[in-house]
Amino acid sequence: MTQRTTQDWHQRYLQQASWTRDLRRYLFAQVGMEKAARVIEIGCGTGAILSDILDSNPSGVYGLDISAANLRLAAETSGGCHLTHGDALNLPFESGTFDLVLCHYFLLWVSYPGRGLAEMRRITRPGGYVIALAEPDYGGRIDFPSPLDELGILQTRSLTNQGADVHMGRKLSGLFSSAGLVEIQAGVLGNYWSEPPGEEDRKLEWDVLVDDILEYKPGMDLTDYLLVEQSAWDHGNRVLFVPTFYAWGKVP
Repeated sequence: MTQRTTQDWHQRYLQQASWTRDLRRYLFAQVGMEKAARVIEIGCGTGAILSDILDSNPSGVYGLDISAANLRLAAETSGGCHLTHGDALNLPFESGTFDLVLCHYFLLWVSYPGRGLAEMRRITRPGGYVIALAEPDYGGRIDFPSPLDELGILQTRSLTNQGADVHMGRKLSGLFSSAGLVEIQAGVLGNYWSEPPGEEDRKLEWDVLVDDILEYKPGMDLTDYLLVEQSAWDHGNRVLFVPTFYAWGKVP
């Protein structure tokens, strides 16, 4: 098991950001991102999607994260953003401060996601929007061929032990409703494969998988699984699918 650095996490966040790029462009158009005076990403991490937000709205972009190390890297990668160190469960902003509040692969890691969403709603002005761009649901995960499905089960258990809600995706719409948001729209990211991922993406995905599994089962030998994984990609029959949900709603 290796210790992931902030830069390692940044590469992972960039990979996740690439998966949701088309969805972001669609949702940003729907909520009028270009007209928003103030936009904030809660749990902005190392700034993987802040630059994308800046492209859609070059002024008034904010980011908040609980990790000071993440924010230091975000300051380098997302110049022009206003960055704040803080806790999503007690946001350090006045009520109604922002036109749009969003998060990305975030609520599954929040200890009290309902409270987190309530805070996001609180700092959004009436008529503004709260958006959860991506929340996975590992209960619907598909790994193929066997025995790679065993690795999926182990990684899901490891994520649970690390504090993640591995079923957050299916809960998303209900959480938005409970937070008092209206005109809620929710769905699952579309997925298609035109060609296998590149070697760098495959290695990154495998490294994350290995780190998670060894967190759960230290010392486990994954060599045979890696050979199956590489063969499956080479023969075009590797399937790794985790349904990932999104939702957005308006503050009444």
